[in-house]
Amino acid sequence: MNLALFDFDGTLTKKDSLSEFLKYSVNREKYLLSMFKFLPYFIMYKLKLLRNDISKEKLFETFYAGMDEAEFKQISSNYSLKILDKLINKDRLEILKKHQKNGDRVIIVSASMKSWLQPWCDKNSIELLCTELEFINSKITGKFLTKNCYGDEKVNRIKKHLNLEQFNTIYVYGDSAGDDAMLALADKATKY
Repeated sequence: MNLALFDFDGTLTKKDSLSEFLKYSVNREKYLLSMFKFLPYFIMYKLKLLRNDISKEKLFETFYAGMDEAEFKQISSNYSLKILDKLINKDRLEILKKHQKNGDRVIIVSASMKSWLQPWCDKNSIELLCTELEFINSKITGKFLTKNCYGDEKVNRIKKHLNLEQFNTIYVYGDSAGDDAMLALADKATKY
């Protein structure tokens, strides 16, 4: 059996699913106010003074901390099933589907959130390894339940989930520096 590992944002999509989710999930006023509040963290991240995972947690905290879990999951599911297909790069999805038709094990490995990726993956019969949000007392904290599935953490998740020795050929598809560690696992790597 072969294994095909795909990054999601920028690899299977034409736009970043997180930035599109932020716009979808809140009204314009809340979006602009939250982006303004997040700006100092964004600047620190760009200046490499703040790690990717901490910056991302601050983003979710700014936008969603205290939001009801059921409401957030409903918004995420609606976004997943109504919007994600519009963001998908059809040519790259065909590559994924070809792997499925060939009987390869196909897994999306993404730093994006399970809340909106899982319904889309379920609809398309694709396994998923990704970042998960923390909910306490049915409210979003803004923190992550898992480590941010980015860079070396993608490889850690893959190795924890699979015995890579059992696969004849490993195909990996990615598009950014956050995928480089995962791409290094490949027998056949494609970087867009």
